Amino acid sequence: MPKDKLRVQGMIFHAYHGLEHDEIRNGQRFEVDLEMIYDASKAAKSDQLKDTIDVRQVYEKVRQVVVNKRFYLIEAVSQNIADIIFQEFAVDEVTVRVRKPFAPLGGLANGTEVEITRKRADKA
Repeated sequence: MPKDKLRVQGMIFHAYHGLEHDEIRNGQRFEVDLEMIYDASKAAKSDQLKDTIDVRQVYEKVRQVVVNKRFYLIEAVSQNIADIIFQEFAVDEVTVRVRKPFAPLGGLANGTEVEITRKRADKA
C-alpha cells in the first residue's frame, strides 16, 4: 500500500477556544498543519483533481471545525479535525498539529502545540 503524503501547512484562523475568560471572549490565533497519508497513484497517472484530495475542501473542513465549534482544549480541536478528515476524505492516516502562538502561560513562550496521529484502521 502506498504511503504518499499530502501536507497542508500553516492554516491560520481566529477562534474562541480555551479555558480563560479572555480566550473565550476575545478569541485568538490558531494555526493548523495536516499531514495525510493516502494513495496518490491514481492522481499521479491521470493528472485530474477528481482523483485526489482537493486541498481547498480540506481547508474548508478544517476551518469549519476551528471557527464554528468551541473547545476548551486544543487536544479536542485536533481530534475533531482528524475525525472530519476521515469522514470526508480517502486517507489512511492523518497527523494534526494545532498551535496557540499566544497561549496564556503566565510567562514568555512561543505558544503551545498539540500533535496527534490517527489511523483509519484504529477507527474501525
